[in-house]
Amino acid sequence: MRSIPSALQAKLDSGATTLARCWIVTRRDGVVLGFTDHDCDLSVGGVACRAATGFTASEATSRFDLSVDGSEISGAFSDDALTEADLAAGRYDAAEIATWLVDWSDVALKVLIARGTLGEVRREGQAFTAELRGLADALAQDSGRLFTARCGVDLGDGKCRVNLADAAYHGSGAVTAMEGTSIIAVSGLGGFAEGWFTAGRLAWTGGANIGIAVEVKQHRIVSGEVRLSLWQAMAEPIAAGDGFTITAGCDKSFATCRDRFANTANFRGFPQIPGNDFVVSYPVPGAGG
Repeated sequence: MRSIPSALQAKLDSGATTLARCWIVTRRDGVVLGFTDHDCDLSVGGVACRAATGFTASEATSRFDLSVDGSEISGAFSDDALTEADLAAGRYDAAEIATWLVDWSDVALKVLIARGTLGEVRREGQAFTAELRGLADALAQDSGRLFTARCGVDLGDGKCRVNLADAAYHGSGAVTAMEGTSIIAVSGLGGFAEGWFTAGRLAWTGGANIGIAVEVKQHRIVSGEVRLSLWQAMAEPIAAGDGFTITAGCDKSFATCRDRFANTANFRGFPQIPGNDFVVSYPVPGAGG
């Protein structure tokens, strides 16, 4: 149950018009930003909530069952607050958002009215509309362990236990040329076999995309030159000389876990589970058992 300060409750009961909404956004990289629909900046819990972005919000929907509730916020991009480049780079993906109702004449009078995460974002020119997903959204996500032939954990996490800091599974390099929108020729990885970094993770340490990570689609060696294909185009242009670090990839099969990482003791799949071929197979006269 929400605890509403008595002074704020009195203003709510009186129909006071000194109320504003503030949103405090906490990105996964730890950056905290504040926004408000008031016409002046407000400070809520030590966070400066900016008015310059023209934030507005739709009415929230709520239900008595376990279906997902949510609302939307709209605003404009601002170079010193929320930039289009940061949004396109995924820095706001699944960011946590707290919505506060605040008395702008006395910001100590406030109440937390909702918590959620940032969902789908639609952009149009210099404006955007973002979906706010309520806490019930977590109930719609798959969780728990699945019975599949392939491993169900991420390479290098606490259950996998492969040390990705090991020089055998970790490399660094720089872009030498762009071969396409998401295909780059690189240096520094000549000591690794072709395919070693397929399905791996590349994190930019230099250039316009510094701090952003992306999955590697394919790692090839063509005429002695290493080429990496990325699963998605980067938000900012890639240039020759941009540095990166990269970790080995894993297709989550038992064979790869055994042969590449010698980590079968921590394999979290079920390689002996019958596959589709077994399920649809039928006896053939004269065929071996």
